[in-house]
Amino acid sequence: MKFHVLTIFPEFFHGPFDHGIIQKACESGRIEIRIHDLRQWTRDRHRTVDDRPFGGGEGMVLKPAPLFEAVESIWPGARGPGHRSDGGLGRRVILLSAQGRKFDQAKARELAAAQELLLICGRYEGVDERVAGHLADEEISIGDFVLSGGELAAAVVIDTVARLQEGVLGNKDSAANESFGEEGLLDCPQYTRPAEFRGLKVPETLLNGNHEEIRKWRRNAALEKTERLRPDLWEASELRTRK
Repeated sequence: MKFHVLTIFPEFFHGPFDHGIIQKACESGRIEIRIHDLRQWTRDRHRTVDDRPFGGGEGMVLKPAPLFEAVESIWPGARGPGHRSDGGLGRRVILLSAQGRKFDQAKARELAAAQELLLICGRYEGVDERVAGHLADEEISIGDFVLSGGELAAAVVIDTVARLQEGVLGNKDSAANESFGEEGLLDCPQYTRPAEFRGLKVPETLLNGNHEEIRKWRRNAALEKTERLRPDLWEASELRTRK
């Protein structure tokens, strides 16, 4: 899978992708990440990417022209909403915005089916609305809060989607058996050695070697943890009626 990131701060990404699973996935060729400097598509000597909003108000707004030209350069033939995909190759243009749909594991699984994602990092007061309405396939937000820019959000989306690609995780079952899986539950509590630490003991079931009992314990523990820590997920889950 290939990721493109369109940003005015390309140096931001020198660190987030140089470690751990993402680094290994890039080195193995399972994913590819390309960072594009939006200022490459400006036409004035100051490399201007923003301007004041019409109607007045605080802040600056990213101009549409550099963004449209950048996307059309990275993906030749890109056009309006619903037409960035080039004949079924699975390309998606994502605008990272506080106003977008909230990003979750279900959306990550949906995006993981694409072959290429182009992530536009918003900045300043926002992005010209013509980008959202006529260039991006959709807007995505990583939470109900405001960031200084979309770079952090882009790193989150790439990390989340990349780990769902085949072969990126060491164990193919890891992504299926963690929080926010297909059933929407939190992961069960996890323990490691020592079996007793400062008087705190690991549940006996996890030590007895009975795999069926361990499976049932983990299932029930996941249900209980979800109900306790994320009542919103619990109420939305059909499993609460079968506890």
